[in-house]
Amino acid sequence: MVNQFELIGRSKSLLAEDVITYKKDLEALVSSARFLVLGGAGTIGQAVVKEIFKRQPKLLHVVDISENNLVELVRDIRSSIGYISGEFKTFTLDIGSLEYDVFMATQDGYDYVLNLSALKHVRSEKDPFTLMRMVETNVFNSIKTHAQAKMKGAKKYFSVSTDKAANPVNMMGASKRIMELFLMRESTDLPVSMARFANVAFSDGSLLHSFDMRLRKSQPIVAPKDIKRYFVTPEESGQICLMSCLLGDNLDIYFPKLDENIHLQTFSEIAIRYLKSKGFQPYLCKSEEEARQLVLNLPKGVWPCLFSESDTSGEKFQEEFYTGSESLDLASFKNLGVIQQTANFEPQTLLNFEQGIRLLRDRRYWSKDELIGLFNNTLPEFSHLEVGRSLEEKM
Repeated sequence: MVNQFELIGRSKSLLAEDVITYKKDLEALVSSARFLVLGGAGTIGQAVVKEIFKRQPKLLHVVDISENNLVELVRDIRSSIGYISGEFKTFTLDIGSLEYDVFMATQDGYDYVLNLSALKHVRSEKDPFTLMRMVETNVFNSIKTHAQAKMKGAKKYFSVSTDKAANPVNMMGASKRIMELFLMRESTDLPVSMARFANVAFSDGSLLHSFDMRLRKSQPIVAPKDIKRYFVTPEESGQICLMSCLLGDNLDIYFPKLDENIHLQTFSEIAIRYLKSKGFQPYLCKSEEEARQLVLNLPKGVWPCLFSESDTSGEKFQEEFYTGSESLDLASFKNLGVIQQTANFEPQTLLNFEQGIRLLRDRRYWSKDELIGLFNNTLPEFSHLEVGRSLEEKM
């Protein structure tokens, strides 16, 4: 079996020591609490659910819009961990829907509400319609579910953010930064903690996940050769979220402390390691057409690859988890850092964003430029990187 750490340039788990250090605290907090996990059937959501489940919660409810992923989550848990004495149920619901609102109204309450739902792809900003759904999912559903958690007497609300929220250059990262600001506003009534972390290796829809799909479908491997990224495993993503939720103070944002000389990887480097782990040597092609044609003609044990420079909108060439103006705690954990915030936001600016989005939705038409304008007014530091080409226009 392929070692997932080796594929992403590491030899061991990033968070093993911190998990051991806080083992008793995490177990005590989970075993005495009731949890609601939103977006719990995605890659990060499933990892969070399993971290909670194996620590024996009193109650664990999981909500996700994907019926198939929820089925697989239950099968995975039953086949790996088994059962708990507390209540464990899943619900196929859209958290923006009336059905979800009625579901919440009928529940007795939760101690912790964790929101892992998000539109996470830069490619989702390619058109004004998907972009508006990103705003609704990443920003307004967070405001809504935070308010519902407060009404149900929750102790803490957790939401996953992204490294792309630090000095954002794309709409996805900017939407998460705006989410952080709105949750900062809401946190005066119910404490909030968050997490920013890197790409989750081989998560659904990720470029690394596509490597599996390309081999399965006998198609070439394609990856940028000039963009460097940090990677965490699915299990590590779940651990970061759980520790932020249970151990973080109000407005804390947890992030992994990574050594760029060890952990910063290009997608092409990982693609080569991945192919070799499957018994293939990469054959470097010069064009998409050559790569498509060579799949059927190369010798056994060789796989066509197209590694090119990035030329699409919204791509940062290196990742960052925090900005120079944010206050950091780098001492509390061995391999986690904490951004420590105070509630510093402009109420009128956030209100203007809310009113602007609602006006566009009520009008039932909007342009991408109008949405970008609202983002720019809300985030003075936002510098949208637009080059006129999206990921949809590449292989």
